[in-house]
Amino acid sequence: MAASDMMSALMELCQERHIDQLYLIDRLEQSLAKSYAEILHLEWGAKVTIDRTTGKIYVYRLEPIDDSMDEEGNFTEFEEIDVTPKNTSRIAAQHAKAEINAIVRNSAREQIYEEFSGRIGDLISGTVLQSTPDFTIVKIRDGVEAELPHFDQRRYENERNERPMGERYLHNQHIKAVIIDVCDPNSNLQPVRGEHSRPPIVISRTHPELMRRLFEQEVPEIYEGTVQIKSIAREPGQRSKVAVHSLDDRLDPVGACVGPKGSRVRAVVGELRGERVDVILWDADPAVYVANALSPAKVTRVLIDEEKAYAGVIVPDDQLSLAIGKEGQNARLAARLTGWHIDIKSETLAADILKNVPVHEEPAADLIGDEEDDVRRCEYVSEDGIQCRNQARPGSRFCGVHDTDAFDDAEDLI
Repeated sequence: MAASDMMSALMELCQERHIDQLYLIDRLEQSLAKSYAEILHLEWGAKVTIDRTTGKIYVYRLEPIDDSMDEEGNFTEFEEIDVTPKNTSRIAAQHAKAEINAIVRNSAREQIYEEFSGRIGDLISGTVLQSTPDFTIVKIRDGVEAELPHFDQRRYENERNERPMGERYLHNQHIKAVIIDVCDPNSNLQPVRGEHSRPPIVISRTHPELMRRLFEQEVPEIYEGTVQIKSIAREPGQRSKVAVHSLDDRLDPVGACVGPKGSRVRAVVGELRGERVDVILWDADPAVYVANALSPAKVTRVLIDEEKAYAGVIVPDDQLSLAIGKEGQNARLAARLTGWHIDIKSETLAADILKNVPVHEEPAADLIGDEEDDVRRCEYVSEDGIQCRNQARPGSRFCGVHDTDAFDDAEDLI
């Protein structure tokens, strides 16, 4: 290919791909200079110049000028000696193809970053293009794709898992998710494995914000701001709790979210593939809020210790397993939703404690247990080395949340 023909082809390609011509030529000169320095074994490097009119390529060997050394011992001026080899167009064409592909790819990622970096937390709807064991590629629209990662974090500690347990995606399947990250192509941070070949948009189906956006879509009162979602606690794919509050005293926020015959909450559950959703009423009174959060269990009494952020909850004997939930799930979600450490006891277990507490004193600390009393405290120790503050069940070393024997009873009730 003649130099002029190559230059004409480059210019046409720049117009077609919307690439700045001078920027492309500068990138080609830098890339060719590195290649020719290696090919010709030039000690001090090479300089390449491309004639903007004819497209002819000139290669110069750089030789340092003796009098140009600075204080640090580096040469600042070089003599340029023409060493242009024959048939430079072939090598230039190969570099031009690589540079154009890199520029187009980086330009597309920059445009996506500019458009979507301000949309983190937004709900998107897309079509599954490809699903692998580690991630799923979702098409948002023509030319824009997103990644739903579900890496095995035991093997890849620095990767994410944003897929609810048990979900699988088929080709051309429509799914909804929220944007949680958009990779900056110009970032100086160390890229993760294969980042440059993966879509720059990262989406999630496990993030609590997905629940908020789905309710906004289904419940006009939430979208308009009349009903507020105060808090969300999720165990993706299994169960969630949503606390709602109405700014209008005449409007029931729970009823608004559930909808006629449960139509609104059923639509959310359908999008979440059957994940159970409990909509509960938020209250400024912590005792009422905690009692609501333990729904569907009935609560007899809630005793608050604000200094320690503990809530002692008394439930009827036949409601204890329901309040704790299967494997402690109901109590765990209620604690996350309210931000309080919840200690659940049956009426029988709490009777001996309550009858000895004066009415004017705050009995929550007695229900929870003394810090120094390890005799009746649950022996469960978390991964952080913190011992559970709940009282052990009669005849057991663990509380109702951590007593595996109680889980079987809870499962039978639920």
